[in-house]
Amino acid sequence: MKTAAVVANLSVLLLFLMAGAFYAWNEPLYYLSVQEDEILEWATFWGFVLAAGIYVVRGSHLLKADRQLPWFLFGLSLFCFFVAMEEISWGQRLLGYKAPDYFLEQNYQQEFNFHNVVDTAARKLILQIILLGYGVIMSTMSLIPAVARVFSRLRIVAPSPWLIVSFLAMFVVYTWYPWSHTGEWVELTMACGFAYAALFSHASFEDGGKNSLLRTITFVFVGIWVLAAVTVLVVRIANAAEPERMNQAQLEVEALAEDFAGGRLHTRCGIHKRLYTFVREYQQPYLLEGKFARLVQSRGEDARAAYLLDPWNSAYWIRHKCDDGREKRFVYSFGPDRRRDSSEWELGGGDVGAYLEPRR
Repeated sequence: MKTAAVVANLSVLLLFLMAGAFYAWNEPLYYLSVQEDEILEWATFWGFVLAAGIYVVRGSHLLKADRQLPWFLFGLSLFCFFVAMEEISWGQRLLGYKAPDYFLEQNYQQEFNFHNVVDTAARKLILQIILLGYGVIMSTMSLIPAVARVFSRLRIVAPSPWLIVSFLAMFVVYTWYPWSHTGEWVELTMACGFAYAALFSHASFEDGGKNSLLRTITFVFVGIWVLAAVTVLVVRIANAAEPERMNQAQLEVEALAEDFAGGRLHTRCGIHKRLYTFVREYQQPYLLEGKFARLVQSRGEDARAAYLLDPWNSAYWIRHKCDDGREKRFVYSFGPDRRRDSSEWELGGGDVGAYLEPRR
């Protein structure tokens, strides 16, 4: 078990080292890795899915053994499943369905997930409490015999103390937040941490030989990345170009460009936001009254017009970039693959967009 714990902890620390290396030496690769629907997000999804499954198996074994409900393990399984589905917005981007109006208005990402409705500070505090409370404090308390007996009587299963290093590292890195989008890497390591905690608690390893847990941890870590890579490939194939909706999106971004050229809408250097956020934060309601709105409403799609969504029910974006006398402004959609392909300066890949006239 000691060797398995070393490997588990090292895999978590390795992910943080990778994040720091990418951020320092290859920033474009770093920012690509943290985009939605890229391999990092899918690895997080599969890590939590595997953790949920392992907790269910462990709980089922205990239920058969003593006929008492292992509520804590089943609760952990539900938690991991919920987090996994939140990570992919309950399949909303994948399937392209429109999120309920409440989430379009209250969720700054305009996606069907609950965690982005919560205030950022509160969301960060909740995650810190989970990492420190479950991963560190509960593990440490389980080393006290009297507390361990209470946990056993209440059917509470604390994570193995061997994993304290991993959970403490997640807490420190998340609190420190050394890189942009650090939270994405912490979520991935958290998925690994819960999967490892589920494995350490599993009864099948009690008599499985000293290398059984080590092999399984290695298999799970590799499996997370393989599943993520395959998912990214399958999703890209499934979301291939759709000529009809591509043409529709092109007409809409050109209408948006005309709305901006009308003179009432103003942007400023450094903006890169979803259009609906731009409208609300910078008090630009005119965008909801222009050519784009009329074009979309003529198709009977009032919600898309009101929330500035593209034909795949994802947000339209605006970017205004300035540097050393150079300036670029454009509006764009991620297109059918629901991923950002454009750079800071140029439209590209499968994105559908239109450049805006330079400011006078």
